[in-house]
Amino acid sequence: MDFSFTDEQTLLEDSVAKYMRNDYSFEARQKLVKSELGFSADNWSTFAELGWLGVAFSEADGGFGGGAIEAMLMGEKFGKALMVEPYLATVVLAGGAIKHGGNEDQKAKLLPGIIDGSTQAALAYAEPQGRFNLSDLTTRATKDGDGYVIDGYKAVVLNGPAADLLVVSARTSGEQRDTDGISVFVIDATASGVSRRDYPTVDGLRASEITFEGVKVSADALLGEVGQGLAIVEQAIDDGIMAVGAEAVGAMEVLYKDTVEYCKTREQFGQAIGKFQVLQHRMVDMFMEHEQSKSLMYMAAMRMDEGYGPAAQKAVSAFKVQVGKSGRFVGQNAVQLHGGMGMTDELNVGHYFKRLTIIDTLFGNVDFHLKRFGSL
Repeated sequence: MDFSFTDEQTLLEDSVAKYMRNDYSFEARQKLVKSELGFSADNWSTFAELGWLGVAFSEADGGFGGGAIEAMLMGEKFGKALMVEPYLATVVLAGGAIKHGGNEDQKAKLLPGIIDGSTQAALAYAEPQGRFNLSDLTTRATKDGDGYVIDGYKAVVLNGPAADLLVVSARTSGEQRDTDGISVFVIDATASGVSRRDYPTVDGLRASEITFEGVKVSADALLGEVGQGLAIVEQAIDDGIMAVGAEAVGAMEVLYKDTVEYCKTREQFGQAIGKFQVLQHRMVDMFMEHEQSKSLMYMAAMRMDEGYGPAAQKAVSAFKVQVGKSGRFVGQNAVQLHGGMGMTDELNVGHYFKRLTIIDTLFGNVDFHLKRFGSL
């Protein structure tokens, strides 16, 4: 396999790395987390000016034609900086659903706002009873003339508080867990009947619980074919797994490197703790877990860019399993080797571990993706 990047991919990676290194310090990030919005509108505008918000979309849609490899390169740098701007929710998830399921008119109407940074969006797909089953839906869309009326409840909608657009999965026919009969709709977040309960998440982001009560939408709000929306959501979620998996790889790199540096300077019993062989073994294991995750990240990204199908889905699940296991190992050992400092809010170690913990459960945990891998 050829792991070399094109000149354009290298420029993108360097651009993101430079910005995150120079303009996104941990201290600045913590201030954003505590702000009312939860992220920086100025940063978001800068992302749009730099073209990052358009990387994932085709040139025909006004973007730059990037794929999973570009998303991987960006996600890894975002993970190193613990970025809180809603790139995942707006561009990868909601934007991805529109990209995969929308017709030309819908994409021409909806994507320019995402690309230029003027539109915030969110994918409302999860329900409390569903666990990680994307087809377990109680939210229903009932035919009403040429349009639909939507009633239901969506949980942990990432970027829900700031979203202007909501991309919502709802059942138009069939039983609660049927794979057929699911449709996807684009809804104005301020539409009558939409109510939100906003809250911060453990890892410093923002999410909402959203209730839909008699929300009326027109026929052109439907993405794709009626009853065939599950495939749209699945592909958007797999795009999301690639993005957050790359974030996890970036976070793991920071954790193991910071831990090695700390162990070189922290003294106990008259010498640096990094000289104790048992701790050296732990740090080597942390390095190996990161490298294994990075290798699977490359493999999954290439499979996704070869074409979305069972092989790509299988690679994505394998990557998610590895990230879940490795993230927990690296995070736990980073906290333990930093001692009491690792538990403090002032040190970045605990915040990276929180993000890795959330990534493990986001879009399906280790057990779920082991089963998915086996079924594929």
